Amino acid sequence: MNTPRTTAAKGDPAANTSLATKAPGQESLAPQQTRIMGRPSYFLAWFGGCVSIGTFAMGSSVVGTLNLLQATLAIAIGCFVIGIALAINGAAGYKYGIPFMVQARSAFGFAGTRVPGLVRAVPAVVWYGFQSWIGAGALNMVSATLFGFDNLIFYFISFQFLQIGLSVMGFQGIKWLENIGSAFILVSLMYMFYATVQRYGDELSASLLTMEGSWGMPFWGATMLFLGIYSTMMLNVSDYSREHKHGTGPGLLTTIYAMSILPCTLFMGLIGYMVSEATGTADPIQVFANAVDNTPLLMTTLLFIAFAQVTTNVLNNVVPPTYVLMDVFKIKFPIATVIVGLLAFATFPWKLVQPESAAGLQLFVQTYSAFLGPIFAILVVDYYVIRRRTLDLDKLYDENGPYRGVNAAALVATAVGIAAALTFSAVSWYASLIPAGITYFLLMKHWARCQRFRE
Repeated sequence: MNTPRTTAAKGDPAANTSLATKAPGQESLAPQQTRIMGRPSYFLAWFGGCVSIGTFAMGSSVVGTLNLLQATLAIAIGCFVIGIALAINGAAGYKYGIPFMVQARSAFGFAGTRVPGLVRAVPAVVWYGFQSWIGAGALNMVSATLFGFDNLIFYFISFQFLQIGLSVMGFQGIKWLENIGSAFILVSLMYMFYATVQRYGDELSASLLTMEGSWGMPFWGATMLFLGIYSTMMLNVSDYSREHKHGTGPGLLTTIYAMSILPCTLFMGLIGYMVSEATGTADPIQVFANAVDNTPLLMTTLLFIAFAQVTTNVLNNVVPPTYVLMDVFKIKFPIATVIVGLLAFATFPWKLVQPESAAGLQLFVQTYSAFLGPIFAILVVDYYVIRRRTLDLDKLYDENGPYRGVNAAALVATAVGIAAALTFSAVSWYASLIPAGITYFLLMKHWARCQRFRE
C-alpha cells in the first residue's frame, strides 16, 4: 500500500510532500495530490453520472400514491437532501484527498471498513448489471431496426466489456466521458420528456392532476426513494471529491451537487411516473419504442439510453466497489475494475426489468438504504464531532496504529441504526440517522474499549 511519509502537522494535507501522483488508470488509495476537476468539470461529471434508469423505476413505483405535483416535489426535496449530504460527507475527501475506504478507518478500523465497503459495493454491482442490461437492450433494438440483427445476449456481453475497457482508464477517462456526454444527455432528456407528454398527454392529464394523493408518510417515503438511488454515493462521495480542485466552499459544493443531480432525476423520475401511469410498463426501452414514431429520433433516443448507462456506471457503480477490492485484497485499479465488471454479470439483470420489477426495486432501495444511512451518520459524527474535522493521515495509513482491527462502537451503532431503519422501512434512511449517530457518539465517549480510536 502507498503510505504518505510526512513530518508535517496532522490535519494539514497541503504540507504532505510525498503524496501519490496519478496517471490514467493508475488510481490509488493514497492521498490525492493531482486533482483533475475544476468546478465546471466536477458539475458536468455529476450531471452526466446521474442519469439513472433506477430513477425511472422509482417514478413508476409511486404511481397511484402521489399526484403529479407531489411526485415533482418529492424528487426536488430528495435532490436537495442529497446535495447537503454529499457536501457534508465529502468534506474529508475534499480536504485530505483520501477515498471513502480510508476515511472510514478512523470510525470502523482497518478491518472494520470491510463492513461499510461491502454495504456500499453490493448495490453498486447490482445497479451496474441492471443498467448494463438496459443499455444493451437499447443497442439491440437499434440493431434489430436498422440491420435486422436481434441478439440481446450478444449486446449485453459486448456492452459490458466496453464499459470495463472504459473503466480501466480511471478518472482521467471518466472526466472526459462525463464532460463530453453531458450536453447530449440534457438535450436527449428534454426530448424524451416532450415525446412522453405528446404521446400520452391526453391519458395523463385527468388522472395525474386531479388525483388527491398523499402528503403524509407515502410522500416522505417517496422523497427517500429518490434520494435512496444516491444514498450509495452519499457514502463514498470522498472517492469523487478528492478529484475536485481546492477553493470551493461548502455552500457552493452543495449547490453543485444538488443542481447537477436535479435535472436528470426530475426528468427520469417524471418520465417513469407518467409513462407507467399511462401504459403500466416499467421497461424504458418498450416505453420509448411506443412513444417515438419517428425512426431516426427513436434511434437517437435509444442510443442516448445506452450512452447514459455508460456515463452512470463508470462513475457511480464501478469506482466504489473497485476501491473496496483494492483495499481488501490489495490489488491494482485496472484488475479490480475488471473483476467488478465480471461480477455484474451475476446479478441476473433481466429479472429486474420485468413489468412487476418496479415494486421489487423500491424494496431493494429501501432495504439497502437501511444499511447505508447508519454508516453515513457514523462517518459524519466521527469527522465533525469526534475528530473536529482534523484527521491524522499517518494514523489512517498505519495498519498497526491505533486504528488497527475493528472499532466495536461503529458496528454497534450500525446495528442500532439498521434496527431503527427497518422498523420504519418506508423512510429507512431518515429513520436510521439519529439513532446511529447518537449511539456512536455515546459509545466513543464512554466505552473504554474504544479509547484508542478516540485519541
